[in-house]
Amino acid sequence: MTESISISETANKPISKRRIRLAVALVYFSMGLCFSSWASRIPDIKTELNLSDALFGSILFALPVGQFLMMPFSGKLVTRFGSHKTLAFALPAYTVLLSNLGLVKAGWQLAIGLFLFGLAGNLCNISINTQGVAAERIYKRPIMASFHGGWSLAGFTGALIGLAMINLNVSVFWHFVTIIGIVWAIVWINYPFLVRTTPTPATPEEPRRSFFNKPDSILLQLGIIGFCSMASEGAMFDWSGIYFKDVVKAPASLVVLGYTSFMIMMATGRFVADYLISKIGRKRLLQICGVMISAGLFTSVFFPYLIPCTLAFMLVGLGVSSIVPTVYSAAGRHSKIPAGIALATVSSVSFLGFLMGPPLIGYISEVAGLRYSFAVIGVFGLGISLMVSRVKALNND
Repeated sequence: MTESISISETANKPISKRRIRLAVALVYFSMGLCFSSWASRIPDIKTELNLSDALFGSILFALPVGQFLMMPFSGKLVTRFGSHKTLAFALPAYTVLLSNLGLVKAGWQLAIGLFLFGLAGNLCNISINTQGVAAERIYKRPIMASFHGGWSLAGFTGALIGLAMINLNVSVFWHFVTIIGIVWAIVWINYPFLVRTTPTPATPEEPRRSFFNKPDSILLQLGIIGFCSMASEGAMFDWSGIYFKDVVKAPASLVVLGYTSFMIMMATGRFVADYLISKIGRKRLLQICGVMISAGLFTSVFFPYLIPCTLAFMLVGLGVSSIVPTVYSAAGRHSKIPAGIALATVSSVSFLGFLMGPPLIGYISEVAGLRYSFAVIGVFGLGISLMVSRVKALNND
């Protein structure tokens, strides 16, 4: 089965490529705003529920479990109905489930809420990235990293909104309800300009492809690289605020600084990644990114002070910025597998890193302290640099 792509039309008039790109970028922004809003209130939620590091790490496990279990269905739904139709349902549902996290009163409720949030999040993730691949095909040049830059820019925006809400003493629930209004408005305005992806029926001689078949070797390699990156991202998303609070001993008003600095540099890196790929190539860029991840995390361990850790988290942000968009773009260009299925396959391996990273931090922290758990995650950056040189799919076209 292959997918055909059509340029959107409104009132029987073709829409410019630039408007399509803007619409796709804004849906990336919307999803990033939802996730960063959750991340910005993690320290508050953990404190309100009086959870230990180990227990909180176990509860965080529920979100990527939901994402992982949804993966085989997300790829099939996107391939069958089209990413634009799936997205119209998935993104509004994602915001509603976000608001539910502001109502939890116990750890088990948070676990259930995160599991459901993860289910909707994965459906959004596959839909949005399939849109990104489709837009990249229309442009016929690398633009995927800039879309992920929109996601990261939303992370920065969400962190600032979260900081404002905290200083204004706005409850977590009403903070998240505000995000619902913003995201629904963005979706309503931009939905007509998304790329229409329409699947074509499989030919009789084409075998039916199951998500649970043995993974394609190229997609598996890309997924392992994504695994290492997303383990690092997960650590920063879920634990950077707690690291600044418990290890750096930052003032309450600056607890979100680590997360914010990370998101700023991740966004910056993604907006320049496409240009850097054209200059030095995908492999060289990703090898440099792996080294930056390790250097940043190790620096935060050896120098647990406000300014060094802020700079270290910025370096980690630059490091992770280009990895996921690059491997997703490579997966979406696979010649034999529909983009939705290919992205779901790579995501299934990548999200194991998101699945294992945050809980691993919690367990190691309980035994040896939060600083040393960050050092363990730092090893993944070196793994990225070693793996990239072996993946032919990352050669520049």
